[in-house]
Amino acid sequence: MSFFKARYAIKGLYLLDEPETALSPKTQIALLDLLEKMSAAGHAQFLVATHSPILLSCPGATIYSFDSAPITPIPYEETDHYRTYKTFMDDHHKRQPPFAA
Repeated sequence: MSFFKARYAIKGLYLLDEPETALSPKTQIALLDLLEKMSAAGHAQFLVATHSPILLSCPGATIYSFDSAPITPIPYEETDHYRTYKTFMDDHHKRQPPFAA
C-alpha cells in the first residue's frame, strides 16, 4: 500500500493490470478506498483490469465486459466475478459455479 499511496500523490492517469494479485482482501479494500478518494478529489483517473469483486465495487466506476463483442457496460451484480463470489459465500459447501463457463 505504501507504493500505491506514494505513486498516486502524483496527478495523472493510471492503468492498473490486476493490482489485487498480491493483496489480501483487507488490503484490496484499502486500495479501493484510496482509488475512490483520489478519483473523487479529481487528483487521478484509473483504468483497472481486475478479477476482484472488491475492486469492481468502486463507487461511480463504469464496468465494461470484454466477454463478447461489442464491449459493453455491465452492472456490478451481473459480473461473473461478483456472481461467483456471491454464490460461494451464500453456500460455500456447494462449491459449484452458478452458471456455465
